[in-house]
Amino acid sequence: MPSPTLAIDADGLTKRFGTSVAVDGVDLAVKSGTVYGFLGPNGAGKTTTMRMLTTLTRPTSGEAWIAGNPVRNRDAVRGSIGYLPEDPPVFDELTGREQLEYVARLRDIPAERANGRIESWLDRFGLTGDAGKRIDDYSKGMRQKVGLIQALLHEPEVVFLDEPTSGLDPRAARTVTDAIAEMADRGHTIFLSTHILPVVEELADTVGVLSDGRVVTEGDPDELTRQIESEADSTLEDVFLAVTTDHGTHNARPAE
Repeated sequence: MPSPTLAIDADGLTKRFGTSVAVDGVDLAVKSGTVYGFLGPNGAGKTTTMRMLTTLTRPTSGEAWIAGNPVRNRDAVRGSIGYLPEDPPVFDELTGREQLEYVARLRDIPAERANGRIESWLDRFGLTGDAGKRIDDYSKGMRQKVGLIQALLHEPEVVFLDEPTSGLDPRAARTVTDAIAEMADRGHTIFLSTHILPVVEELADTVGVLSDGRVVTEGDPDELTRQIESEADSTLEDVFLAVTTDHGTHNARPAE
């Protein structure tokens, strides 16, 4: 049974593709109103885990609950989450504003409220002047901004972000990190997967590192860096290298 204090609760979450195990018995316990940094090398199973948590991929075994709803019940989970995958799902033939208006209708956001939110987000990300242009003409960074806005537009309880600053210039990336921090302050839960470790160090309350489909270490950033044996001050990069390298020279306590 899910815990009422957890926004994300996973127990033995596993995904197999034929004989290949992509995710191997992942346990997660993410408290409401926190930012969870989800790290791991390419091919570790991060995207597959996020797809299971967002109901897009059905687990082979194990269970997970989002805001108290089982991920096997897609309709129950859908209204509680926002999801930005690495490649934002947008329609090239629509304008940026039309894309966001379409998403607002799908989310049953009243038109007046939706319009206010859309204009506010467009202004915040510097997209107001380009909102009437077709997405097909957008740069990667502009598409990323639209994808992020549509993930946040309905103000979901739990937001899953996969490389949210990809393709963004430093100013836009700062806008994203500020928005994540503000949402967490308002009680939303953010599940953040990124290779930009300074962003995780700044935002995350808890960090989990996935390697070969398993969570190999987990804790708050300061706690994890203290576990690394190093002459200099350790960083999350040191933690990442230590726990994802078979023959690393550092030691960290594995996740329980």
